[in-house]
Amino acid sequence: MLNKVILMGRLTRDPELRHTQSDVPVASFSLAVDRGYSRRDDSQQSVDFINIVAWRNTAEFVSKWFTKGQLVAVSGRLQVRTYKDRDGNNRTACEVVADECFFAESKRGSDSGAAAFTPFGDAPATPAPGGLNSVSSGSDFEELVGDDGELPF
Repeated sequence: MLNKVILMGRLTRDPELRHTQSDVPVASFSLAVDRGYSRRDDSQQSVDFINIVAWRNTAEFVSKWFTKGQLVAVSGRLQVRTYKDRDGNNRTACEVVADECFFAESKRGSDSGAAAFTPFGDAPATPAPGGLNSVSSGSDFEELVGDDGELPF
């Protein structure tokens, strides 16, 4: 079975970081994602507001670096859960549980490019000259020196 969601949109608010009773960090935020044009003659775009939940290191990264209005990309899985509201009515919530979160645009006024966070690293990767991502020291990768950005084939 496959449950994979990839979204790109703008944050509608700053992420909210909380901790569970067992002190596990969890961040929640929502993305405004363009659906595209709804009709040929209509110039108004439809927008979906999608709730996102991030856990542990990803939650801490998101709450530290993401702010309202930023263009971000999220990769994760769709989760549907049911709960009872205050009045005892059954409710259904649909949200994306984020596995990876990425900056999808450079900082305003800066030439730095996109950075990404995956739960397997402590620091975001930052673009190196030539468009390649450099990785923190201690990894098996190294930056190419003198790369002209052309593919060898």
